[in-house]
Amino acid sequence: MKVIFDKDNFMISSTQKSTPKFDWVLFDKIKNKVMGQNYELSLTFIGRERMRTLNRTHREKDYTTDILSFPLDDLKEKSQMGEIFINIDKANQKSKDFDRTPKNYLIFLFIHGLFHLKGYDHGDRMEKKEMEVRKIFGI
Repeated sequence: MKVIFDKDNFMISSTQKSTPKFDWVLFDKIKNKVMGQNYELSLTFIGRERMRTLNRTHREKDYTTDILSFPLDDLKEKSQMGEIFINIDKANQKSKDFDRTPKNYLIFLFIHGLFHLKGYDHGDRMEKKEMEVRKIFGI
């Protein structure tokens, strides 16, 4: 695994040979806006098989998904530590379904994952919160 970005309470890494080129500071700003500066977060880009295994193990869904989020402590809505896994290939495929560029969709996904870490479930409330953050960052 190679570390792409490591600052304070936020580390981005990849198990993949190629990793998208980004302004990773933007991800740090988004993380801080949604979760706060003290929230410890790991974002890891992983391959299809590892994503499928995680999805099967933790959600009992036997397929590769684009993103999974896991709080790393027992405080569901007050979690102070978490991790997000993203599969770039699946994200790139799904970007078309949302009429977004692959890079834009990756940031869109990241925001989505953060709100799951905050304890939100899919629905209008979560969508409204995500839209507020996307508007701030032009996503």
